Amino acid sequence: MTNLPTRTIGPFTVSAIGLGCMNLSHAYGEPATEAEGLALLNRALDLGVTLLDTAALYGGGANERLVAQVLHRRSKFTLASKCVLDMRGGQRILDGSPDAIATTLDAALGRLGTDHIDLYYLHRLDPNVPIEESVGALVRAKEAGKIGALGLSEMSAATIRRAHAIHPIAAVQSEYSPAVRNPEVAVLDTCRELGIGFVAFSPVARGLLAGSVRADDYVAGDIRRTMPRFVEPQLSRNLAVIDAYDRIATEAGITPAQLALGWLLARAPHIVPIPGTRSIAHLEDNVAAATLAISPDTLAAVDALLPPNALTGARYAAAAQAQIDTELLTGEELDG
Repeated sequence: MTNLPTRTIGPFTVSAIGLGCMNLSHAYGEPATEAEGLALLNRALDLGVTLLDTAALYGGGANERLVAQVLHRRSKFTLASKCVLDMRGGQRILDGSPDAIATTLDAALGRLGTDHIDLYYLHRLDPNVPIEESVGALVRAKEAGKIGALGLSEMSAATIRRAHAIHPIAAVQSEYSPAVRNPEVAVLDTCRELGIGFVAFSPVARGLLAGSVRADDYVAGDIRRTMPRFVEPQLSRNLAVIDAYDRIATEAGITPAQLALGWLLARAPHIVPIPGTRSIAHLEDNVAAATLAISPDTLAAVDALLPPNALTGARYAAAAQAQIDTELLTGEELDG
């Protein structure tokens, strides 16, 4: 097992780069087979990754069942999962009511084969339930010993403050990369002020900053088919920018994904990226970014190329954007 640089998320000390487990079961292309997924999880732990991130939604519980198969190595990592977004009767639901949170948590514990999840997030804000009620359900779960720390995902600075007033929040998770800068509006500063760790999901922009998106020929079920910036005619315009980004990485002697991860690590010490991949080779490249030294000139070149709103097209389709509480950038494009 390798010792990686570490960062702090609430009460946890974790590797500076964690692992997002979603795409082993959900959202991008064909899911990994169970054997492939298990091999990747074990390799991540062997490399020193000590934060694994899953959710009830991913694969309708399949991802939690996959992660359960490495829980015999539990002493080596922090386990994170999420509620509010879930699957019921084959349909995706958004329900932040205390009863729904308790039901999702108990089902997750069963799938994971454990009685305790270290870090448990509200996956999205349910606009029909006061955040105080949703956080209250997590507080009761913590008091019962079912979870260790509380997290929020894709929530605004105002919501974070309301939640934190009920119980200290350990982590806020939002999409953040050189290509998606929404947390810079207010969330990053709020987390810094309140002593909350920030977990960056999709840190390589859903493959765009990892050289894996060159056309919108995604397989059925790939969520990028619904995201305006990942389909034509927007995609071709964005790829022209990404070509220039790739050249910056090449000149620095690193991969595009390593550049994105190194850029995030350089932004602030409370940021922990959680890239996901089905490829062990890509996993090894990603983890190596934790120990790379990227020059200030290279980082400045990324900032010059990719200021906020550099990409064309909305981040989400309208229905998905309606579930996002994180602040919009000034002038940000929206679908519809």
